[in-house]
Amino acid sequence: MAEETDVRPHQSKPANESLFETPPMAEQERMVEAILFASADPVTIADMNARMPHGCDAKEAVEHLHNRYEGRGVRVVRVGEAYAIRTAPDLGYLMQKETTETRKLSRAAIETLAIIAYHQPVTRAEIEEIRGVSVSRGTIDLLIEMEWIRFGRRRMTPGRPVTFVVTPGFLDHFGLETARDLPGLKELRAAGLLDNRPPPGLAELDQVDDDEDDGDEGQGEMFEE
Repeated sequence: MAEETDVRPHQSKPANESLFETPPMAEQERMVEAILFASADPVTIADMNARMPHGCDAKEAVEHLHNRYEGRGVRVVRVGEAYAIRTAPDLGYLMQKETTETRKLSRAAIETLAIIAYHQPVTRAEIEEIRGVSVSRGTIDLLIEMEWIRFGRRRMTPGRPVTFVVTPGFLDHFGLETARDLPGLKELRAAGLLDNRPPPGLAELDQVDDDEDDGDEGQGEMFEE
């Protein structure tokens, strides 16, 4: 007796249908939470998508996670183009013993860093012109070693000099989303960080900072996307 065989046509999955179902958003949110919690450095949306299963939407999951952490002891913050889990600002005093500064920057390094932060992208010659004195190679090397500044694009001028810009590490250390969030002179003086005489390179900000109507527009012109 001949064995019967199934001759029904085989139904294949559409080419654009994944072999695995996309995890529900709640599970994607847990994945993003795990990635950010385990990472010491901020993580970009692209990096999170690369680690998560096919079909996941890390950006939407981050938004859900950000809302869930609102008002908690830790929160999801944006650092440049990346995201991280950080202690709520009002609870930072609890971490003071864990964040002891092990080395102090010299006055030259502080002035150089301030000029780069407020005038980026800026060349070494421009830094020296603003400070009025030469900038030692050791000062630049120190800030690069600390990963607070990095090389930017070369200027399309004779000699094609390199420029310097601040890094995401600098923004993360000072709790800034972008360089545009840097405090103005009024805020620095109110915090007792400046006397009435502005430091080198920041004198021209006085006029911008005193003009309340045009303050934001003036500061924005100092930065490039």
